[in-house]
Amino acid sequence: MWTADNPARYDRSALRYPSHLTDEEWSHTPPVRGGGRKREVNIREVVKGVMYVLSTGCDRQYLPKDLPLKSTVHSYFAPWDCDGTLRKTHARLRAECREQAARETSPSAGVIDSQSMKSAKKGGPSLIRMAMTRGGRGISSSIPWAC
Repeated sequence: MWTADNPARYDRSALRYPSHLTDEEWSHTPPVRGGGRKREVNIREVVKGVMYVLSTGCDRQYLPKDLPLKSTVHSYFAPWDCDGTLRKTHARLRAECREQAARETSPSAGVIDSQSMKSAKKGGPSLIRMAMTRGGRGISSSIPWAC
């Protein structure tokens, strides 16, 4: 619920980009798996890149120069998207927010507007995958983040 305290809580003016996570928001992200060789990139910077692309809707080739390389951001994002890490993280964060608001963990109702219904009729992940290749020859599409 929006109260007098909330504007300060959601102020993003101190961040370089509004899509970046605050320290408090970062503390709610799942821990990074261990093992393997030493990581050469800062995972928080990679998440900043992913969040920038998702919040602005820009193509990954237009990432600002102060964020990791587009190939680095994509090499982390693609597996997270395909293996369900992003969906699981979203579900966990939604549950935490609902518990803090003293509500049921899972919502019991939803609202779908007519615009959402129009776009849902046009297709979803199956159409994205079909657009990724032409005749099975691996011609890449303009949809850079699809599995």
